[in-house]
Amino acid sequence: MEQTLPEPKLNMSPEQAQAQFDALQAKLVPLWKSMDHISQDKQTIVVVPSLSIEISAIPGALLQAYEERFLFLLLLLRQPRARMIYATSQSIRPEIVEYYLDLLPGVIASHARKRLFLVSPQDASPRPLTLKLLERPRLLRQISALIPDHDRAHLASFMNTILERDLALRLGIPMYGADPKFFHYGTKSGCRQLFAEEGVRHPLGIEDIRTGDELIQAIRDIRAQRPAVQQVIVKHDEGVSGMGNALLNLHNLPDPGDTSEPAAIAERLRSMEYEVPEITYTWYMQELEKHAGIVEERIQGQEFRSPSAQLRVTPRGEVELLSTHDQVLGGPSGQTYFGARFPADPAYAAAIMQDAAKVGRRLANEGVLGRFAIDFVTVRSESGEWESYAIEVNLRKGGTTHPFLTLQFLTDGVYDAEAGVFTTPRGHNKYFIASDHLESQLYRSFTADDIFDIIARTDLHFNQTHQTGVVFHMLSSLGEFGRLGLTAVGNSPEQADALFAQTVAALDEEAQHP
Repeated sequence: MEQTLPEPKLNMSPEQAQAQFDALQAKLVPLWKSMDHISQDKQTIVVVPSLSIEISAIPGALLQAYEERFLFLLLLLRQPRARMIYATSQSIRPEIVEYYLDLLPGVIASHARKRLFLVSPQDASPRPLTLKLLERPRLLRQISALIPDHDRAHLASFMNTILERDLALRLGIPMYGADPKFFHYGTKSGCRQLFAEEGVRHPLGIEDIRTGDELIQAIRDIRAQRPAVQQVIVKHDEGVSGMGNALLNLHNLPDPGDTSEPAAIAERLRSMEYEVPEITYTWYMQELEKHAGIVEERIQGQEFRSPSAQLRVTPRGEVELLSTHDQVLGGPSGQTYFGARFPADPAYAAAIMQDAAKVGRRLANEGVLGRFAIDFVTVRSESGEWESYAIEVNLRKGGTTHPFLTLQFLTDGVYDAEAGVFTTPRGHNKYFIASDHLESQLYRSFTADDIFDIIARTDLHFNQTHQTGVVFHMLSSLGEFGRLGLTAVGNSPEQADALFAQTVAALDEEAQHP
C-alpha cells in the first residue's frame, strides 16, 4: 500500500486539502441510506478499482483483470434510479459487461445498461488507474459531467490512498473508504500496535524495523523470549497479499545469547525465502530500510488455518460484522492469497469475529470509515481447541470482498456473526468457494464468449431460481495468461466444492479437446 507514488498537485496546502476532504466526507451521513444495495433513491456511484501501489511488475492485461474484478458492483444497478460510472485503464469488452448485467435479479438488463457509463484513459502502463485519471483533466471533466447531482454521489475505490483522496477532491464527491491519514493502522507495524492496545492475541514479534542490525537484534529478542521458535516471518510494512513477506528458518543457529549468534543470524538472513521468487536480498533490505517492517514468529501446528473477518464502519460510526472466510493460501511458503471458502469454520468463526470487533470499535472511535478485513492464523492446540492469532489489518477492499458481495447482491442474504451462517430471505443457507487463480496455459485459447458457452452447455451458470452456480471474474486475463477467477455458490460446502470441481473439469476438457 505505497503512499509515495507521484501525483498531480492540487494547488492547495495539506491543511486546506484535509479540510475540504472532511467536508466532502460529511455528505456520506445523509447519503448512507441511499447507498444500501436495495435503495430506491437517486445516486451516482463512481467506481475506480485502482491498485494504488507500486505495480511495475504487473503486466497491463493482468492489471486490467484486477480492475475488472469488481464488476460485481454492476449488480448495484438493480436499484432502478442508480447510475454508475466505472473506470478502467483500458476498455472492457462488451460481452463481459453484458454477462454481469444479465446476472441482475429482477431488472431489465437494457434499462440498467442505460445507467452505466464506462470510462477509460486507454492507458495500459503498469501504473495506478487513479493516477492515470488525475493526469487527464479532460477525462475528469467528462466524469464530473456524468454526475447529475454531486450531493448524491460517492467514490467507490479498491484502495484508499492519497491518490483516491485527491480524486475525490477533484470530482467534488465523498469517498466511501478510510481517510489516508489512517494509513498507519493498515501497516504491519501499525496493526501489531492496535492488537496489543486492544488485547487481541497476536504472534510474538517486533515492529518498526528499518535496518539489518535492528532486524538481527529483533530476531535475537524473539529467540531469547521463546528459544523453541523455529521460523520467523519478516514482512515489509506495506506489503499486500503476501508480497513483501520472507520466511527465515532458525534451525541449528547458536543458542540464544551466544556470542556467535548475531553473525550467524546475519548470514542466515541471506537465505530468506521470499514469497515472490524474483526478489533479491539486496532489494528486500533496501525496501525494509525505505518503508520499515516487522519480524514475528511463524505460528505453526498440525492443523493450520488462515481465516479472516470482514467488517465495516458506516458513516454514522456503527460497526457492522459482515463475514468470515477461510483463506486459501499458496506460493513458495504459503503466504500468497489464492482464494477463500465462505463462511469460515464455525469452530472458530465466532471467536475471530469477537477479536475483530474489538479492533473495529477502536477504528470507529478513531474515525475510520468503510470496509476492512482482519486476517488471522488459527491452529488446533493439544487440548483440541482452536487458538487464533491476529496478523494484519487491511484497510481496503480485499480478495474476499468481491465473492462475498457477489453472493449478497445476488441473494439478498445476511451473515449471522454469532451463528457463523449466511441465510437468504428464502431461509436457505449459502456457501461458496472462490479463487482468483484458476490458471492453465491451455486456457489461453479461450475467449470470454467461449467461457460463457461452456458454462451454459454444462448447466453450471448461476441459476437465479435455485441461487446456486458459478460466477466468473477476471476474464480479460485469459488470452495472455490463461487465468480467470470464479465463485462457486452452493447450498452446502459440499455442493460449492462440487460446482467448483465440475467447472474446472469442464474447462480442462474443453481446453484439451477443442
